[in-house]
Parts: sequence; structure tokens; C-alpha cells
Amino acid sequence: MSRSDARPLISFLTTAWRTERYVGESIGSVLDQTRGDWELIVVDNGRSDEIARIVEDAARDPRITLVRQDNAGYGGGVSTAALHARGRYFCVLDSDDLVAPEFCARIGAIVDGDPGVDAVGCDAELFPDPDDGQRALGYFDSIGRRRRPDPARRVTLDEMFREGVPFYCGAIRREAWAAHRGYRPGMIGVEPDVVLWLRLVAGGGNVRLLPDRLARCRVRGDSLSHDPSTVAAFEQRLQHSFVAVAEEAGRVDLAQVWAGMLRRLRYTQALGRARSALLGADVTTARAEASVAVRCHPTVRAIAVFVGVWLCPAGLRRMHPVKARVSAWVGRTMRRYEKRWKRTRFVRIRGVRGSAGGARRR
Repeated sequence: MSRSDARPLISFLTTAWRTERYVGESIGSVLDQTRGDWELIVVDNGRSDEIARIVEDAARDPRITLVRQDNAGYGGGVSTAALHARGRYFCVLDSDDLVAPEFCARIGAIVDGDPGVDAVGCDAELFPDPDDGQRALGYFDSIGRRRRPDPARRVTLDEMFREGVPFYCGAIRREAWAAHRGYRPGMIGVEPDVVLWLRLVAGGGNVRLLPDRLARCRVRGDSLSHDPSTVAAFEQRLQHSFVAVAEEAGRVDLAQVWAGMLRRLRYTQALGRARSALLGADVTTARAEASVAVRCHPTVRAIAVFVGVWLCPAGLRRMHPVKARVSAWVGRTMRRYEKRWKRTRFVRIRGVRGSAGGARRR
């Protein structure tokens, strides 16, 4: 498992525990990168012989390293990976998630163009596993983000509180990671990735945000995120993360901004949970989540879902596959016409420029 002395652009930090079914696919997504100056540190966080076998098989590529330890928790696994990493930037990648083939290339284009960039975040695709026929959702959509990120502009703390933090899988300069304590935030009851992103910006870091879905997050059917008590606990940790960093930065005025963002988050995710529950024939949960969405934001969409799950849940459930097929057809048609329009426009512009050039030459 010897590694080159050259420092890679990105060190992927992966901690694996009970993900024997998925870790090979996650490793494969890193191996598929179109830019090759990366390394992958996989921590077998619990000494699973099967995980070790999968990683050792992949480690025929010298850019992949296996580290084995007793289970030290999620943060402990990520921190161990960071201790073994040599890259200029660190990127946490959960062992059941994936990165797009162009992830390193897109991140590299930003940091190569501006060596002063401390971190680059991105959007992600949230896909159900097993596939339940639902359309994959974007991470930014899932948190209710309203504005498209501009990677040419530095992210501000106000923007983070107003629009939310990027997907956890971003690239963070190793010095900035160390300065802000990585996934060891020094406080309990918080989300480490949220605290890290907020501290990066609050500390004056040069953070950029790509609008592209450069990662894929697996939403597993056995995920605890479907449990209402787990959702409530997550929201409490999320709130503590934002409030704690606002206090650290002396920006208690951001509390109201965060309250608005939290309402949008609850609204968007409640609608998503209502849809999932309805498709699973869990009408009681669908009604409860639709009620939450209406309380957060009484939009036409939320009210329509609320009325539907109370008056005719079976009809609403039957409508969903039709709606999904229509949405997919509309999306494909729009993309096809957009490509055709761009080609036609290019030919026309080229023709006009050619005529103009000919006139000048004459």
C-alpha cells in the first residue's frame, strides 16, 4: 500500500461501519474520477473482516489506504482518516455515498484558479435505496435553498444562516480543517459538519459554492431518519450548531434569520416525508407530516397535499406514478429542446459572424 511522495489535491476521508454492502460502490466512485491526483483513506471503524477484504482488494491502487481500529464513533473514524491524510484538501465521504466522476476536476478548477480558496462546497443528489420510483431530490432543494450559488463569489455567514450549509461532502483545505478542529468541534449535541462549515465562514475563510450535484447521497430504506424522534433530535442538534457558532462569532442577531431557515427546512422535509409515507400506505404518518408542512408554510402546495391525504389518500397515492412519469417526460422534452435551441442558435450566430467578417474583409 505504498503511496507516492507527491501530495494529492484531495484526500477522501471515509469511515466504514456496517456498510459492507455499499463501501465497494463508494470506492468505485472515487476510482472513476476524471482527475487522478487524489487519495482515499478508508477507516475500518470496527474491524470488519469483510470491509477490510473489500478495501484491501481495491488498495491494489496505491492511492487507497486501509486503516483498521476499534469503533471510535463516526467523528472518531473521520478524525483517524484525517490523521493519515496527506492531501491539500480533505473531503469526507460516507461509506455508502458516492461522488460524481468530475468531482475532483470541478473542485480542482476552483482551487487552481484561486489558490486562496479555503473550501469548496457543492449540491448533491439524494436517491432512494431501494428504488421506490420516486424522483431523486437535490440536497439544496431538500433544505429549501432559494438562490442558485455563484462559485465566483465568497459565501457569507449571513448567507449560510439564510440558505443553509452545503452538502457535507465538500473539499476543505487541510490547514483550515485543523484550525477549526475538523470533526472534533469541542462541543456536544451538534452536527460536526454543520459547525465546521459555519466556522469556516465565520472565521473569514474563502468559501465557494458550486451549484452542481457532484455527490450522490443514498437515502436507505432502513434509515433512522424516518423515525419522528430521530428527526426531532437531528433538528435540535442542527439548531444548537447554528446558535453556538452565532454566539462564537458575536452574531446573536442571526437567530431570527436561522428561525426562518429552520421553518423552510421543516416545511420541505415534512412534505418529503408525507410523500414517502403515503407511497408506503402509512396514511397516519402522511397526515401528520402534511400538518407540519402547513404549519410551517401554508402554501398552496402544502394545503393541497394536506387536503388530499385527509380526503382521498388512495387517489393521491395512485396519482403519484402518473405525476412522476409526466414530470420525467417534461424534463426530458425540455432538455431535448434546449439542446436543439442551443445548436440552432450557435449555427445562426456563427453564420452572422461569418457574414460580418466577410463584409469587413471585402
